Amino acid sequence: MDYLNPSQLMAEIETASKKKAGLALTPMLLKGFLSGALLAYATAFAFKVSIGLPAGLGALVMAAVFPVGFAMIVLLGLELATGNFAVLPFGLARGTCSAGGMLRNWGAVYCANFLGCAFVGALLAFALTEGFSEDAGALGERIVAVATSKTLIYAHAGAAGWMTAFVKGVLCNWMVALGTVLGLGSTSATGKIASIWLPVSTFFGLAFEHSVVNMFVIPTAILLGAGITVGDWLWWNQLPVTLGNLIGGAVLTGLLLHFGHPAGKAQAAH
Repeated sequence: MDYLNPSQLMAEIETASKKKAGLALTPMLLKGFLSGALLAYATAFAFKVSIGLPAGLGALVMAAVFPVGFAMIVLLGLELATGNFAVLPFGLARGTCSAGGMLRNWGAVYCANFLGCAFVGALLAFALTEGFSEDAGALGERIVAVATSKTLIYAHAGAAGWMTAFVKGVLCNWMVALGTVLGLGSTSATGKIASIWLPVSTFFGLAFEHSVVNMFVIPTAILLGAGITVGDWLWWNQLPVTLGNLIGGAVLTGLLLHFGHPAGKAQAAH
């Protein structure tokens, strides 16, 4: 059958955690770079198709199209830090990966995701401005506006803004990490795409905070002349959002699934 029941799915997550923790550094970095690039493409696409639409309809359209990037990541077996924030703690709890292997993966993949996002962002900024000689147009304006809402608006609110970014990061990766997990629950491309579309479209439509998406949005906006400093980006968004993503993935997805589906039962069913 195309569908794995929850107990079988737990065994698949264990296998995935062992594979990810044991991956050699070079393929890990290359897979992380590609993941960041594909999410950058998907984010730009989502912004583009929603320009000029009313707020509610725009959110719906963005939510419908953004998961194309995540679908490509899953189908290609790439490495995305936010999904690994759930899969590897699950494996650690089940004894299929070590703490060192988990941290090694997180660090390498997170950095590689950034490089992929920054690479596509720089190329896009160049293309939109015709070599930085013209205005960036409607898409550039949208990227700058979104980046401003993700940094300077939080900065204006002070500590409450920092905590808002953190909480939105938790809410985001609870869904994104579920997308990674559900993608393991089917053996067909169609089944994987349909499964991941559900939680990933939910997070994007609700405009929660994803640390890898923001690695594209905010640096690209800076290149396009937004009044945002690197310090603004790191303190008011990247740090709290990454911490929130980590909690949402590790605790609310990976560990909840581990304790909700005891290892003995999962292995017996498998």
